[in-house]
Amino acid sequence: MKKKALKLSLLGTAFAGALVFTATSTGSFAWFTDSVEATGEIQGGTLELNNGQDIDGSIVQASNFAPSQLIFGDWLSVENTGTLDTHLQATYRHQVDLEVPIDAYKVGYIALKYTVAPGRDVYEDAQYRLDQLFNGVTNEVQTFSAASTAGSDDVEVLVAIVDESEYDQNTGELFLGDGSQTGRDNEFWQLDEGQYIDLNFGVKLDENAGNEYQGAVYQAVLEVLAKQTDNGSNY
Repeated sequence: MKKKALKLSLLGTAFAGALVFTATSTGSFAWFTDSVEATGEIQGGTLELNNGQDIDGSIVQASNFAPSQLIFGDWLSVENTGTLDTHLQATYRHQVDLEVPIDAYKVGYIALKYTVAPGRDVYEDAQYRLDQLFNGVTNEVQTFSAASTAGSDDVEVLVAIVDESEYDQNTGELFLGDGSQTGRDNEFWQLDEGQYIDLNFGVKLDENAGNEYQGAVYQAVLEVLAKQTDNGSNY
């Protein structure tokens, strides 16, 4: 009995050792593994005109202005310096410091849209076309100058007199165009990345303006707002 019990005891001890070894050995085994992942990044676009700076130049600048006289201002450039295409809304506001009708001041403008500046002939032709739109006796008092002598055929030209029906008699606000609206003149004010619009204004004091305009100070402001071209965007 003692021998048999001893054998069983040894067998049990050996079996327990085997279990311990098996568990320990199993825990040291290596398994092949692999993994994959995805990453993403969104870079925000920029909506910017003229690198965030106001427009250089003067809309018009004159002294001793008199009836029948027409003056052209500096060339004013609006450049899309952002990375997003944009719709522009352009508004011209003017006022006179005397109690006289503002509509005696006739406002016309030339607008050129391009990526590469056009040749001088384009500017000169645009000036001639604007000159022809002013009615009555006209005496030009400041020489019109071209903004560039470079050459490009890829240019859109808009020449217009702002009709009395297009501005508010109370505020003197003249609406030039809105790129988000339909129509050729409005679509002109859609500015792609890297495009420019050059503007030149001509202001004429009507030849029938009377003595009440003597000493009058005329002031003008151009405001250009930009917004995204996406549906639902606001200025």
